[in-house]
Amino acid sequence: MSDRILPAAPAGPADPVSTSPHVDAGDEGYSKDLKSRHINMIAIGGAIGTGLFLGAGGRMAGAGPSLAIAYAICGVFAFFVVRALGELVLYRPSSGAFVSYAREFMGEKGAFAAGWLYFLNWSTTAVADITAAATYAHFWAMFSDVPQWVLALIALAVVLTANLISVKYFGEMEFWFAIVKVAALVVFMAIGIYLVATQHQLDGHTPGFSTISDGGGLFPVGMLPMLLVIQGVVFAYASVELCGVAAGETKNPEKIMPKAINSIMWRVGIFYVGSVILLALLLPYTAYSGNESPFVTVMNKLGVAGAADVMNLVVLTAALSSLNSGLYSTGRILRSMALSGSAPKFTGRMNKGQVPYGGILLTAGFGVLGVGLNYVMPGEAFEIVLNFASIGILGTWGMIMLCSLLFWHRSKDGRVTRPSYRLPWAPYTQLVTLAFLASVVVLMWWGGGVGRTTVMCLPLIAAALVGGWFVVRKRVAVMAAERRGA
Repeated sequence: MSDRILPAAPAGPADPVSTSPHVDAGDEGYSKDLKSRHINMIAIGGAIGTGLFLGAGGRMAGAGPSLAIAYAICGVFAFFVVRALGELVLYRPSSGAFVSYAREFMGEKGAFAAGWLYFLNWSTTAVADITAAATYAHFWAMFSDVPQWVLALIALAVVLTANLISVKYFGEMEFWFAIVKVAALVVFMAIGIYLVATQHQLDGHTPGFSTISDGGGLFPVGMLPMLLVIQGVVFAYASVELCGVAAGETKNPEKIMPKAINSIMWRVGIFYVGSVILLALLLPYTAYSGNESPFVTVMNKLGVAGAADVMNLVVLTAALSSLNSGLYSTGRILRSMALSGSAPKFTGRMNKGQVPYGGILLTAGFGVLGVGLNYVMPGEAFEIVLNFASIGILGTWGMIMLCSLLFWHRSKDGRVTRPSYRLPWAPYTQLVTLAFLASVVVLMWWGGGVGRTTVMCLPLIAAALVGGWFVVRKRVAVMAAERRGA
């Protein structure tokens, strides 16, 4: 999707790299080793992850074919969020991303809240990813007797080691991870389309629209279950903002970012919505479960020797890719916070490879707690952390849209200049997106169970943020005064 479809400012002179007087200390010290191909594939990889490869199975079983509608709705709002972030990136590229923008437009309190909500997102997502990786590994008989927590620990150790080397290695890993994921989905969709077109029997079923109609239609269990799975679907899009963080480590963000962000919309339409529609056409929704990737389920039913093993390897790659991305992004965000005083000092440290290892290790530490959760509650670990990750995602997306809204307001009174690459239909897009995010919280409560328990924890999360701010506010004020004096 481009500005020929979504209205934007008239074309004008090339945007400067930054029109902002704001300087973020957290942007210093990074290498600019991420190239255009890295950013483009990071954008793709951020839109294809554990939420689709593992989460879609249980969601399909719970909501039926209407899951495709939920993916489409959430995909539109995910695009609005990343498009808003893209405008801010073109205004001022920063490895601190939305935390840095929150600092500029909302002050240090806003940056503190944005950063720790993002950390909540990725620290819990890391647990979801290592849980998913362990679940995938159990697919193979050679790992079936290995405890889930052991496999989770191995996954964390491997990805942590790779992430600490340098951003160049991270970019290369994500580039190839994304290629594997995209290639696998393309092959799966080609096979699925062939099976539907030829009416090839699959586990005693004839693929096609009859699979949906004979199974109760688009809403076999009603419309409410489709609405209730939206919070889980939001989790599937959790990494779309990653390309905004990565923009701080590329040389030409003003050229690279618009293309990468605009392509997210059609990727969402094809890979998410398209693949879910195919899953619904190939097998009845009751054939899927949350214990196995739906893509592996289809390949198993197809009976092609080795096909399910290959697909399971791909979805394992997707989980490791997501974990890799989470460690990368939280390392950069926490460094931006540490250099302003709102995160522990050690999270601002960098190694010789210009990697902020302190923040990465802190996130990995929470992953270790997730290993313990896999030991105590292996069956419920994924669902529990999924809900807490969703709260972090909703908070992060909300902060991005608030920053975008404040940026728009400042542009109206002439204090900042918007780049030509803009979020369309501002400020209504921001307001509608914020309303959508609030409605997801309501749906989490409405659905009961773990979701309601998570929403009930919101006052505790708010209290932790307020308490944390009172702990660091003096240090933040001192460091801010030092920066102004310099």
